[in-house]
Amino acid sequence: MGRGGAGLTKSGKPRPGTGGYGKHKLEGKGPTPPAAMRPGHPAQRRASAASGDGSRDRRQGDDRASAFSPAGPYMSAASFRSSGSSPAGSSGSSGSTGSSGRAPRGAGDAAEWVAGRNSVVESLRAGIPAVALYVGTRVQHDDRISEAIELAADRGIAVLEAGAAELDRHTGGALHQGLALRVRPYDYAHPDDLLARAADAGQLPLIAALDGVTDPRNLGAVVRSAAAFGAHGVVVPGRRGAGVTAGAWKASAGALARVPVARAVNLARALQAYREAGVFLAGLDAGGDTGIRDLELATAPLAVVIGSEGRGLSRIVAETCDVLVRIPIAARTESLNAGVAAGIALYEVAAVRSGLA
Repeated sequence: MGRGGAGLTKSGKPRPGTGGYGKHKLEGKGPTPPAAMRPGHPAQRRASAASGDGSRDRRQGDDRASAFSPAGPYMSAASFRSSGSSPAGSSGSSGSTGSSGRAPRGAGDAAEWVAGRNSVVESLRAGIPAVALYVGTRVQHDDRISEAIELAADRGIAVLEAGAAELDRHTGGALHQGLALRVRPYDYAHPDDLLARAADAGQLPLIAALDGVTDPRNLGAVVRSAAAFGAHGVVVPGRRGAGVTAGAWKASAGALARVPVARAVNLARALQAYREAGVFLAGLDAGGDTGIRDLELATAPLAVVIGSEGRGLSRIVAETCDVLVRIPIAARTESLNAGVAAGIALYEVAAVRSGLA
């Protein structure tokens, strides 16, 4: 039997925390629940996001962000989505960041996103087509963030607020520094469209095709050379090849806005279709029998095929080509990357066609 007055102090007042009934009468809240079940805990927000039903809980802290108005330079991502103007859209491209195709944390190379203050500012300066600029809710603003917001506003790009977890999710765990840019998915052409483009211009077709080139920066460099030397487009394979990403846009220095990139389901078949349409195929190969300056096919409809650095052309693509040409270099142990090799080859063809060689 308990002591009388166990829930009271000497002065007769209830002891703090007892409710005046003593410890045997108190009812606790039970064991502490797991972190994933505690409302507001980061683990709970991650669990809700993974199950696809935690968007409301995930953004409760962002509801205080201001919407588009003269009083604020940007609106919250949650407010933007609730207005029915989601920047992500439903393109269905590989750059989608929906719950089913989210890049794993730490990947750092999520498609269709540019992360980091310097990278975002450089991309906006280069005029890369973008859907939205995401700015962290608690980041300290500096000149780069201010410039990014100003450049985006001048180009009519939506500027949105986003929490750190949302930025991590969008950028695949890259070091975003509180700033990320959503790049508009690229609209690829069909390989036949490049021939039609040459016909519309009344010119002999000149096409660059990439076989196994996986670096988007090399793709951007090839597109830049194609624009400089009058090529009508670039063909890339649908698989095991670089696509048009933010890195490709930056490397092209805006040339992707002028030169189309076509995606072929099967590159060898697309090249064979070019042959049947009267286009000759010249593959760049270090062991080729013909020097690039001795290429007689330069004055004919031509597609220059460039392989990857190291492996070169694949066997089936090399067998499809009409001729294998080489670029003479001083040291046999050296090699040129795809962007440089394509630039040299396209220049030589353009020189022959213009009568300068």
